[in-house]
Amino acid sequence: MADQKLYAGAAIRRLRRGAGMTQVALATALDISASYLNLIERNQRPLSARLMLLLAERFDFDPRQLVGAEPGGGASGIRRRLADAMFADLSIDNSELEEWLGSAPNTAEAFVRLFDNRSVAAADGAAQPTDPIQAVRREIERWRNHFADLDAMAEELADELRLGAGDLYGAIAERLRVKHQLTIRILPETVLPDKLRRLDLHARQLQLSEMLDPASRTFQAALLLGQIEARAEIDALAAGGNFEDRSAEKLFRRHLCSYFAAALMMPYARFLRACEQNGYRIQVLQRRFGAGFEQVAHRLTTLQRVGARGLPFFMLRIDRSGMISKRYSGASNAPMVESDYRCPLWNIHRVFEQPAEIQPQLVVLEDDSTWFTLSRAVQGIGAGAGGYAPAFAIGLGVAAEYAATLHDARGFDLSAEAADPIGLGCPSCTRVQCSQRSAPPRNRPLKFDERARGLTPFDFAAD
Repeated sequence: MADQKLYAGAAIRRLRRGAGMTQVALATALDISASYLNLIERNQRPLSARLMLLLAERFDFDPRQLVGAEPGGGASGIRRRLADAMFADLSIDNSELEEWLGSAPNTAEAFVRLFDNRSVAAADGAAQPTDPIQAVRREIERWRNHFADLDAMAEELADELRLGAGDLYGAIAERLRVKHQLTIRILPETVLPDKLRRLDLHARQLQLSEMLDPASRTFQAALLLGQIEARAEIDALAAGGNFEDRSAEKLFRRHLCSYFAAALMMPYARFLRACEQNGYRIQVLQRRFGAGFEQVAHRLTTLQRVGARGLPFFMLRIDRSGMISKRYSGASNAPMVESDYRCPLWNIHRVFEQPAEIQPQLVVLEDDSTWFTLSRAVQGIGAGAGGYAPAFAIGLGVAAEYAATLHDARGFDLSAEAADPIGLGCPSCTRVQCSQRSAPPRNRPLKFDERARGLTPFDFAAD
């Protein structure tokens, strides 16, 4: 993976045009010829490490972004969109797709924008409303799930609270009481049978359910403090989202309040330093910052401060049926986050059998990208309809080229040859003769052989 040549012509062209520079001007700044820059922008020459560093200094960006800066996330992102049923009659192979991206990246970008923002007409001809969850996801990923102003404010407040007390929960409770005339009260589950928290402004109380563990109590108290003290910053970010749907704006505000709470519990500089010192060992981070596994996993996707970036993690949360309830790509550009399906060969589906164990796995996708993942089951809070306790699986991952420093990757052969091949779910996967296949790929015609049967009943035309 680390030895692959990097072709990033579309990304370089966008950077140059965004800066209002001609090819001659940029070539002069990089000390190369204009003709050589032209070849780079046309993906006929790879980008060298020296040029990558010069570009990063010139435009102040993380050079890792170049890997995922191709239109729509590159070939894997385009392939996922082409798996839609509307393209089922087209047989577009990998070579044709790569040629399209290389020769006409702007056209590919136009296709991505049209596909992602298309209005699907209902049967009566009326356009369907925008999905508020998807709208919020787009805004979060536009920021790469890193909100610098909230992080800075939370870090400053965390340092201020630490001066007064070593116990963060107690310090937050005291600040709410003294500065905002709000007290925290823990109530029995019978009093709050269907709620985890409630703000009673008449009684000036933040009422928390006794079912919340200590980390969750601290999180809820920090969330309320963020709603009050970071209101201006949250208002500005919400306004900048330009949401058409009021529900989407409220969901985004909820995410920002949760982001602030996590940043207060795990202040950026201290958290990143702890990550680098112990190899991103989640159990240690949980103990050191008084946080839960899911809280730490989410925080790892946010470490993108300019000049102090952490590893580019992604995170997923699924239930037993495979339904996604959380997904954050961060700066990873991970195809697993964007896909609506998951491969049963990924061990995120097996963690429910051993809920307290973190299960590492090295996987390789069809686009040859290799990922080191950590999966673990987590228990939800309370018991809802039917009395069932909720359970979820958390999938955390990073590109294999960055995994060598991870504590959980020690002893792993991180080469692509040692990885388990998986796909992005059967409808999007074109791996042949997979015994776990449950459906054929959407963009491949089926083949039938009356004299033989393979490992799967779905035989299809390969590339």
